[in-house]
Amino acid sequence: MGRRRQSVTIKHVAADAGVSLQTVSRVINNEANVRPEMKERVQASIDKLGYVPSIAAQRMSGSRSYLILALNDRERTMENWKAREGNDWVDQMLMGGMLQCAEHGYRLLLELVDTHDDNIQRELKATIAALQPDGVILTPPHSDNPLITDLLEKQKIPFARIGSRDNGGSISLTMGDNRMAAMATRYLIEKGHERIAFIAGAEEYALSHRRKQGWRDAMAQAGLSTEGLCERGDFSYASGEKATRALLSGSARPTAIIASNDQMAMAANAVAHEMGMRVPGDVSIISFDNTPVVRFVQPPLTAIDQPIAEVTSRAVDLVIAAHRGDDLPDMPVVVEGRLIERDSVARPRG
Repeated sequence: MGRRRQSVTIKHVAADAGVSLQTVSRVINNEANVRPEMKERVQASIDKLGYVPSIAAQRMSGSRSYLILALNDRERTMENWKAREGNDWVDQMLMGGMLQCAEHGYRLLLELVDTHDDNIQRELKATIAALQPDGVILTPPHSDNPLITDLLEKQKIPFARIGSRDNGGSISLTMGDNRMAAMATRYLIEKGHERIAFIAGAEEYALSHRRKQGWRDAMAQAGLSTEGLCERGDFSYASGEKATRALLSGSARPTAIIASNDQMAMAANAVAHEMGMRVPGDVSIISFDNTPVVRFVQPPLTAIDQPIAEVTSRAVDLVIAAHRGDDLPDMPVVVEGRLIERDSVARPRG
């Protein structure tokens, strides 16, 4: 039987580079007080020996766990997974978060929690006790849930709120929901639309109100009425169907609809066709999110693309910086989306 290969440790790296264990540790932990030439020297030894830092060892050697915990809505995530529809929000969040965590020698863990559960603090306390994360990333609607944010503040755990403008001593990041909704509205106005309807998202999401306000502001600036042109959904396909039927059944139908997410936009597209209307001939449609599925409906939907991976990557950087005690930028940090033009928008008839 061959001899078991001895694993490479931090001691081997220090000996090869001719530096102290503390210097190797500072390089591995990407600390600022390391000279560039020393960092290159240690990194060369790490590469040469094939050393892979152990999170367990790192956790034992200092005050960091090297874990970032991301919380996402359990009910909505599980609903999509069980329907085998996937969840592009989660996919993009994991991609951006995991890749950026790896850059810092961290790991990202995803936990699904129910924001409506009365026991959410107890559940979260148990998770924090087990993992001892260096920071937490909150996604909507958790970003604005005081039961969660108060607990994290009391435990002095840095946390980033995605989709929230409320600082409260924390890190907040948005994707410019007001401006993006206003951009979509102005785009339709420039195409000649005057009766532009809006399907709002679930009320518990702060971003739903900001998107609605962006639409209202752009309509007001153009001197256009919003009377009877807004219906409330909850981000589900069924709520999009109900809202669209209400909007398209009136005597003064809108010539365009902006929906607050892709599921409701696809529902609007299906209902319009079901009612014998052509998209975009009779009604134009713009969506929020820009998940892959909107490219494959007929017609492919024009959409506001949300940079979820980019904003999660930024959240990781800020949470780690906060844990180190570094200075942070002014809040909220805005990572804006963009409008992706496809085939669901045209000039109104007449």
